[in-house]
Amino acid sequence: MGRVTQRRKVHKYVLDGSPNALEFPVRYREDVLAVEEPLEIRLGSLSYSVTMRTPGDDFDLVAGFLVSEGVIWESGQLVSLRFCAGEDENGVQTFNVVEAQLRPGVELPSIGRHVYTSSSCGICGTDSIESVRKSSHFNPAGDPLSVSAEVLASLPGILRESQRLFDDTGGVHAAGLFRIGDDGGPQLLCLREDVGRHNAVDKVVGWALREGLLPLRGTVLQVSGRASFELVQKAALAGIPVLAAVSAPSSLAVELAEASGVTLAGFSRGTSLNIYAGDGRIRRPVAAAPPS
Repeated sequence: MGRVTQRRKVHKYVLDGSPNALEFPVRYREDVLAVEEPLEIRLGSLSYSVTMRTPGDDFDLVAGFLVSEGVIWESGQLVSLRFCAGEDENGVQTFNVVEAQLRPGVELPSIGRHVYTSSSCGICGTDSIESVRKSSHFNPAGDPLSVSAEVLASLPGILRESQRLFDDTGGVHAAGLFRIGDDGGPQLLCLREDVGRHNAVDKVVGWALREGLLPLRGTVLQVSGRASFELVQKAALAGIPVLAAVSAPSSLAVELAEASGVTLAGFSRGTSLNIYAGDGRIRRPVAAAPPS
């Protein structure tokens, strides 16, 4: 899978319950790791941010990142994306710098991020919490989507079946964008994986922007980890009405979901789920009629 994975030799200790530690067999084997490398994002000649990510779908990542930052919100505002020159110590192109050219008239951020964004945090380096609470150009609250509880609970399983990089490494997050059809069934539109859960979401949103699909009305964003404030923010800024996570949300994520009109589900694991905000979009199971 190219630069997205790397093989490393490891010592594997097999603990079989023996009271004598010297009897534990040690095996030497190769393991497959998810690659993590820096990506510098430039707006023209302005160095805007450096984020740690898994290489691949980098143009989607940059486009989604700019949506999440409130810089752009429609495909026509993004004129071009290109890799800039950058080489490692062996003179090999690293593809770790992407330059975005924006349409004239798009307001550039006055201040770039002065520290890098790690793969575990999508809002590091912002000046204050108020700068994170950006006004969205879309209104998820007005989206008429409704989805059955059974369909929503089934999405993690569908997502997991398509996680090729996780199958190889066990070390990445995933985000999947689903369209709910007229028959109520889910259709997976886009799936992205990355060591950073916020990167995976940015790659999905960036794909949608480049396809001219924003705002993402009538969709559900399913993520493999927890639901943090930043993920709810990314969903709201993309016009996504429903965000579901397999783990817990944070308190601030729930507050933002309520304020922005995003339905927020957590602990979605096949047979059950919790709705923390926007329960009005969820169609409840219909009890079977008793036999006559």
